[in-house]
Formats: sequence, C-alpha cells, structure tokens
Amino acid sequence: MILCKIQNSIIMIRDLIVKNRSYRRYDQSVEISMELLESWVDLARYSASGRNAQPLKYILSVDREKNEKIFSTLGWAAYLKEWDGPAEGERPSAYLVQLLDTAIATNFYCDDGIAMQSILLGAVEAGFGGCIFRTINKPRLTELLNIPEQYQIINVIALGKPIEKVVIEEMCDGDFKYWRDNQEVHHVPKRMLDDLILKL
Repeated sequence: MILCKIQNSIIMIRDLIVKNRSYRRYDQSVEISMELLESWVDLARYSASGRNAQPLKYILSVDREKNEKIFSTLGWAAYLKEWDGPAEGERPSAYLVQLLDTAIATNFYCDDGIAMQSILLGAVEAGFGGCIFRTINKPRLTELLNIPEQYQIINVIALGKPIEKVVIEEMCDGDFKYWRDNQEVHHVPKRMLDDLILKL
C-alpha cells in the first residue's frame, strides 16, 4: 500500500515535470492575473536558498505596455535561426523579471534555478506554461523598467497559455538541438537515462 502511494506520487511529479516545457508561443488573449503571478513567486519564496540569504527579487508584469518593453529585450530561440519570436497574438501574457538584490548578497549561487523551477511547476499545474530567458539585453531592460542600480537582472520568465505542441524524443547521435517540423510541432531531444548515470 505504501509502495503504491509512493509510485503514484512519483508518476504525478513526473507528469508535471514532463509538461513543464519551454513554451514560446501562447494564446495572448488568455490573461494571467497579478494574484496568480504573486502565488507563483510565493512558491519561489518557500524554495531552498543558498545560505538561506534569499537575495532574489521579482518585477511582475501583466500590463500590455510593460510586457512589450520586456519582450523587445529578449532573444527567443537560438536554434531557430529564421524565427524572430512569437507574433502578435502569440506573445506571453505575463512576465517575471528575476533580480539579485546586491544589498543582500553578491552571489545567488543556484537559487535562480531552484526558484524558477518552482514558479514554472506552479504555472503548469494551473494550466499555463513558460520559458526562461537568459539571453536578455540587460542594459536596455534596466533602462526601460527604471530598475535601480542595487538590482541586477538574472533571468526573465515569460508566461502564458501555451498553444504550441512540444514533443520530447530520444536524442540521436548526440544532437541536442531543438527544432520545429512543418506542422510547427516543437521537438526536444533528451538523452537516455542510462546516459546520465555513471556506473563507477
């Protein structure tokens, strides 16, 4: 009975993680409330933090004008060379700009990844999805959002109601580049489990 419960829990967590893809096209008409964004940041608040310093801060945006400013500073898909990012109507409904508060710490260690995973799992559980960006014109975004010097941009998370299909598939010949087929299905190669485990 206990083993069965454990297996069911693992399956539920696995399903949530598998659904948590990097979505790049959304139904822009589906809005995300500020309260929902705050609830996802609250998940990050409860997540682990190096030395428990908790130096991460967030700028939240559901405002169309502010969203456009953020959108203009992001690099959307390095492997999709002929694609400049989602068209109007397929853009994110919300953004979180993740910042390091240098008044608290000068190093965020791995806090950013832990926090972003918590946020995205919360978004997926609520029927939304997102994409993490580190290719950001940080000086421009700092200027556009009037971010004080004390805060350093780490990542941006785009969020919305995904409209694209993302398929996970087995990696062939070590080629890890994601790609899109002629039906606009987004393919993501993953290494096999045995490739990750060193049997030393």
